[in-house]
Parts: sequence; C-alpha cells; structure tokens
Amino acid sequence: MNATGLQLSIDPHGATPPFEQLRTHVLQAVRAGDLAPGHKLPTVRSLADELGLAVNTVARAYRELEHDGIIETRGRRGSFIATLGDPSVQQAQLAATAYADRTRELAIEPAEALGIVKAALGIR
Repeated sequence: MNATGLQLSIDPHGATPPFEQLRTHVLQAVRAGDLAPGHKLPTVRSLADELGLAVNTVARAYRELEHDGIIETRGRRGSFIATLGDPSVQQAQLAATAYADRTRELAIEPAEALGIVKAALGIR
C-alpha cells in the first residue's frame, strides 16, 4: 500500500503509458469507493518517488484527473478526490432520473422501462 492508500502497480514497459495506468487506478478506486470524496492525495513529487516515475508523468495523470472532475487541486493545500464524487456516475444518475421521469409521463410500467434499459445496455 502506498501514500494514496491503494496498492498501485505501474508497469513502465506496458502497452499503456504509465500516466494512463495511474489515472485509471485512481478512477477505479473512486468508483469502487476506496478513495472517498475529500481524500487527500500525495504530492506529485512524493508519489513519483514512491512509484519510480518521472514527476511529469504523475503531474500529467493529476492534470487529466482534474480536467475530468475526479480530483481538485486546492493550491498549496494539495490535491483531493473531488467532493462531488465521480462525475461519470453523477451524469449517469441524472440520465437515469430523467429516463425514469419520462417513462412515468408515458405511463410505461417500471418492469417494461427496466427491460428497455437492459436491452440498450445489451443485457439479456
């Protein structure tokens, strides 16, 4: 376990660039609830040292996570998991709520509405 509170393994020789591996690990940890909103992340330099990566590699992962709304940087205080949580899940929840509202307006039964969603997701 490292300073993020996670078990991270970065393969510097893998097909996926190290910054993307790190970004994916953090995103998966947020989605799984292993990194809660408000969790303070290690500094770029300390995580780079710990993982044996270049500082710019970790900085790029952090920039992309911030751009996607997964983390937020609070100046000298550091980087934190965004207090709003994973924006992908938030958008899915908003879409689900809008769908539920619309199916009610159309008088579609909940079981049928779920069937429509399952079909759209390719679930049999």
